[in-house]
Amino acid sequence: MMRGVTIGQAAEFVGVTVKTVRHYHKLGLLREPERDGSGYRRYGSGDLLRLVQIRTLAAAGVPLAEIGPLLDAGTARFAATLADVERRLTERIAELTARRDTLHRLADGDRALLPDRAVALLERMRGLGFPAEEVAATREAWVLARALVPDGFDDYLTHFEYAVGDPRLLELTRLTAEAATWEPGDPRIDELAAAVADHYLAHPALLGTVTGLRARNQAATRYRLIAHHGEQPTPAAARLTALFEARLRAAGVLIP
Repeated sequence: MMRGVTIGQAAEFVGVTVKTVRHYHKLGLLREPERDGSGYRRYGSGDLLRLVQIRTLAAAGVPLAEIGPLLDAGTARFAATLADVERRLTERIAELTARRDTLHRLADGDRALLPDRAVALLERMRGLGFPAEEVAATREAWVLARALVPDGFDDYLTHFEYAVGDPRLLELTRLTAEAATWEPGDPRIDELAAAVADHYLAHPALLGTVTGLRARNQAATRYRLIAHHGEQPTPAAARLTALFEARLRAAGVLIP
């Protein structure tokens, strides 16, 4: 009379591999049957039931190290352990869902690194005719700003929304881009720097685009990384920036 089945048959019946069954033996999760007279280990119905329980718990996410004590525990402990496993699985599902959402945002370009509000402002810049290079540099600077000074980023966007709604500022911005090609000694640079600074000084809300992040940041190095990211200024552009900032410092609204 046959007394049980071989390890190969047991593995096939339960839906695992022979290697898995042997691994369970090694971990002490499943007892290793004695060999019969022909030298084969025979697995009885009790062994198969235990194997099914181990496989089911492992598939449900219970760590193998916890399965042995769990199967040997009372009803209350079994239920509590399963509840803990369910909690961990729920957390894992949330983590994986967040990763999937990030992948979706990556496929949507800017939305992977910037909030929808910032992305809308970048689109608005494009619609207003800002050069593609300036929009790209702004995007990268905003990614840095959000990472380095996150608590001031929303306020900064509020100031920027005000700025892009200012026709005079848009004209000054166009002239500033044009000035980068001028000779550094061109007297128009002094006039433009004064005009831009005076316009900012006359509009306190507009000043937030210059002072907002810097005021929240005690480390000037972070501000410089954001404010001058990606710049390879021409001598004229560098002089214009220096004159503009000097005028704001003289007015006491920009800390040296």
